[in-house]
Amino acid sequence: MYQPAVEAMERQELTRLQEQRLRETVQRVYAHVPFYRAKLQEVRIDPEAFRGLAELERLPFTCKKDLRDQYPFGLFAVPLTKIRRLHASSGTKGKPTVVGYSERDLRMWSEVCARAMVAAGGKPGDVFHNAYGYGLFTGGLGMHAGAERLGMVTVPVSGGGRMRQMTLIEDFCPDVIAGTPSFILSLGEAMIQAGKHPHGTSVRVGVFGAEPWSDEMRKELESVWGIHAVDIYGLSEVVGPGVAIECWQAKEGLHIAEDHFLVEVIDPLTGKSLPEGEVGELVFTTLTKEAFPILRYRTGDLASVTSEPCRCGRTHRRMSRIKGRIDDMLIIRGVNVFPMEIEPIVMAQPELSPYYQLVVEKEGALDRLTVEVEVSESSFNMVDIQALTLRLEHTLKESLGIAARVRVTMPGALPRSEGKAVRILDRR
Repeated sequence: MYQPAVEAMERQELTRLQEQRLRETVQRVYAHVPFYRAKLQEVRIDPEAFRGLAELERLPFTCKKDLRDQYPFGLFAVPLTKIRRLHASSGTKGKPTVVGYSERDLRMWSEVCARAMVAAGGKPGDVFHNAYGYGLFTGGLGMHAGAERLGMVTVPVSGGGRMRQMTLIEDFCPDVIAGTPSFILSLGEAMIQAGKHPHGTSVRVGVFGAEPWSDEMRKELESVWGIHAVDIYGLSEVVGPGVAIECWQAKEGLHIAEDHFLVEVIDPLTGKSLPEGEVGELVFTTLTKEAFPILRYRTGDLASVTSEPCRCGRTHRRMSRIKGRIDDMLIIRGVNVFPMEIEPIVMAQPELSPYYQLVVEKEGALDRLTVEVEVSESSFNMVDIQALTLRLEHTLKESLGIAARVRVTMPGALPRSEGKAVRILDRR
């Protein structure tokens, strides 16, 4: 562990720490963020009398619309002169969501990312190949700072440029690689096509996130690269990468940095808290952020949480891997469908490559879902396309409860990701 005194803290002591930090956070936002002051006054919360975890559910939710409505700096709790960095979302569905970091925030962020790197299997002196995108996206710079804090040799490659990535992996001999799982998978494919062998490189650990991915994708990545593939979770509104990470020993849920981030799971329709083990929407409250504290942020990510002990010895609660995003949910003829339900089905077909796309179109007054898949190079000359199509359509109907068309394409026909994979083409 990077910080064993914190990561293996007794539960009672951790709860006391959370209580103290939650009360301090409520007092901070009341004093310095007019948006939150008004919200707390609406629900009649006196920050000086606030009782912490016992009153957590009385605190107002924060959603992405609130961040956009307060664009750009309306939720900051410090003056701009104390901000040392700004990050922002892409803003493809409206104004971007802007987050700010003070010097103290940047230190905390590097701390949780260093913690995450150790949990994944990294150590001081390792060479770290960082294929997350740099810029306003938090992935690249967040992991970069954590790796440097741990004492790794950090290679800021960023995303894209598969030929350059291959050369640097061969020449710099990294121990750890990080990026989106879809991009690292396509990088492995490009290496194989170039006559190289990703399984034979120096890489032994892969830290993958920024998009939901299945255990079937993990098996594929581990098979292609010969590595431990672990899942990391984060989002810029909470801090960026480092909110939670799988340990390489178990890979059975992601350890949440609970000394910094308070987690809840709620019913996305009612907003009511769900018991441990039930899947619902993840909600986070920051406990130590100075510039951009946030109360009960609704992430849109679906997962469950457990406090069962882990074999690695960490005591912080674990969240399951993301089951899907509420934003990505498709309603097809009255049935809710998530891309993550389809990925394991596609990857279970030995004749197919791991690439797929979902196309939604209108068919009269109804919606039609087409699952576009791709024959693998090794199966191209042997596969019966018609039989494969019928089998996959039958499996999808059995699993999803709706009929979906399947379109089988040639090897290499579907787009490869340069960053986050685009799984859905909505043409309605």
